[in-house]
Amino acid sequence: MTRSISEIFSGGKAVHRALKNIAGAGLVLVVLAGCGVGSLMGGGSDTATQLAETSPSAAQISQIQSTALPAIATQCPPIKVRLGGEAIFSYVNNRVSDAQALKYQAVIDGQSRNCVVSNGLITVKMGVVGRLILGPSNTRNSETLPVRFVVERNEVAVFSQLYEIPLTVTPPDRSTEFVKVVENVAIPYLGGENIVIWVGFDPRS
Repeated sequence: MTRSISEIFSGGKAVHRALKNIAGAGLVLVVLAGCGVGSLMGGGSDTATQLAETSPSAAQISQIQSTALPAIATQCPPIKVRLGGEAIFSYVNNRVSDAQALKYQAVIDGQSRNCVVSNGLITVKMGVVGRLILGPSNTRNSETLPVRFVVERNEVAVFSQLYEIPLTVTPPDRSTEFVKVVENVAIPYLGGENIVIWVGFDPRS
């Protein structure tokens, strides 16, 4: 690679436009460029991204709703990029020390979420913006990126879903942006729980 990731992503206008598109669908912007990256990387439990796809059952939701305390809309949980999931790199024959063997790299540029809170449920819409950059050894101009969204309540995953995002780069370009939005994720809520939304690349899936 001849340029660092920070150099490649220094053109923030395109990313800002993509984030505005998410906001137009009702999401609240949380842009990395406006915050310290470290403050958004977060730790979280390492087991969450290793779990199979999961979501709250109807019985769980019904039980929570029957004993729910009043909740207000300002209790929308934060969305953070999981540590280690902010970037992904792929090399030919796993030659990670050879820049010429790089097939592609991808980075998450920003993430957003919006919530509706009522009757013991937080219904979340969440989104992520990023970019795929082809490397010197890539000859097919297309890749599929594995992006996982996880919602944790008190460090236990109540929602975990992997999304395969197919992307094609049109020559002569060597990069393209992507946006992924996930809607209507219902999280049972009693009041006082620590709820966090995590997003990141998950190549282990």
